[in-house]
Amino acid sequence: MKLGQLLPVLDEKELFGDEQQEIRSIVSHSGSAGANSLFVAIAGLRVDGHDFLEAVYQAGTRAFVTQKPFSKPDAATIVVPDSRRALSLLATQFYGHPSRQAALVGITGTNGKTTTTYLIESILQHAGFAVGVLGTVAYRCGSLQRPAAQTTLEPMELQNILRDMVDGGAQYLVMEVSSQGLDQRRVDGCQFDVGVFTNLTPEHLDYHETLENYFQSKERFFTQVLAGSAKQKVLAVVNQDDPLGRELLERISVPRLSFGYAAGDIHAHTAALSPEGIRADIHTPGGMLQLYSPLLGMFNLYNILAAVAVAVSLDIAPEAIRTGIEAVHTIPGRMERIENSRGMLIVVDYAHTGDALENVLQTLRDIGGRNIVTVFGCGGDRDREKRPVMGRVAARYSDTVIITSDNPRSEPPENIIREIECGVLAEGMNKASDNLCSGKTEKKVYGICPDRAQAIYRALSLAQPGDSVLIAGKGHETFQQIGDKKFPFDDREVARSSLGRHN
Repeated sequence: MKLGQLLPVLDEKELFGDEQQEIRSIVSHSGSAGANSLFVAIAGLRVDGHDFLEAVYQAGTRAFVTQKPFSKPDAATIVVPDSRRALSLLATQFYGHPSRQAALVGITGTNGKTTTTYLIESILQHAGFAVGVLGTVAYRCGSLQRPAAQTTLEPMELQNILRDMVDGGAQYLVMEVSSQGLDQRRVDGCQFDVGVFTNLTPEHLDYHETLENYFQSKERFFTQVLAGSAKQKVLAVVNQDDPLGRELLERISVPRLSFGYAAGDIHAHTAALSPEGIRADIHTPGGMLQLYSPLLGMFNLYNILAAVAVAVSLDIAPEAIRTGIEAVHTIPGRMERIENSRGMLIVVDYAHTGDALENVLQTLRDIGGRNIVTVFGCGGDRDREKRPVMGRVAARYSDTVIITSDNPRSEPPENIIREIECGVLAEGMNKASDNLCSGKTEKKVYGICPDRAQAIYRALSLAQPGDSVLIAGKGHETFQQIGDKKFPFDDREVARSSLGRHN
């Protein structure tokens, strides 16, 4: 592809040099650049790509996108106001705009994105469509199955996999859209049909710094990306029960469809939540829809309402909606039950914010069970403010709490645990005299066990028939990151192994 064939997609640019160069790759990492590469210089959080322009030129690259002039007599430079956005737009052009060739649904919000994508995927499949999904757990479409490296991919990888899915026959694409991905313009140029807002609670504040910045990144999805879509029918689906969802409804200009528990375009006329799942009569603009889902809890009812709203906006038949939702029995690492013969409800969940942890624990409290034993930690090098918050939530709803390590990364686990412990103590929970090292213990106590595998084993040792055990924080993850290395670790497998040891 000639450089000049890429450039029409850039809305603001200045070209210096020859646009007839052959471009075979677009890169933003200096180590990947070479002859026939177009190097896009991005000012990152730690490194500025503009500092490597000379080195990239010496490696043979003769085409550059920058935010400031870079002059070489035998090179072409395109100067743009925002090279991150330029990279995303160039990626869509390079791969032939795959999102124009299938319906694209984007889901953003703090919690519920993954479950909502699974529900939408199942509904669309039961309606007879081929579906591609890009999310936190995996990227999948038919025989294409890849574990997810990050929720929202970098632009070239994103457009490449969208192209593979469309070429593989996908008629619908369902994508989780992260706040960092939005802030870094990774989905600019994607042509969305539907955008979904699930909710917003404090998260990723190590990156966004303030809740307002976090919200603005989500808002941008609707006011800029979705509003700029070239699709004929564009719709925003918004949770009106969320305070910031109501604010969002006032700010967006595209057509809207709201959902909520008792009010909204889509809402629950009646709902019954039990240990067997959710039964609800859902009001829609087209009439009442009777649904059953094996998923648990009020928060999953909201995910179902979001999925129904998307399906209604896409004119999916009611029967496909019903059967699609009923077919989703579990989501990897989301309220995922661990079968056992000891009469306990053992659940692994990805909850890693105070709000998500409260939702799960409230569900376990509501559906019965005698005592709740919770084992969890917090990730290192991430938002520190949520650590005592999660400690308070765990202490408030649990009978026993075991604080452990999550993905400590470069932080000492004991420092993270200490900050969680502050919240547990603030809620009035006492430390167990034996630190939960042996079998039974009194209620409303906590202990500390930095070794996560041992913490899970101890939680299962303490629990009795009729109790609930929550293993929270890592969910579907199959690794534990300590320092800069990732070691195999899966809460679900560790729990099953621990049960075997008990047996």
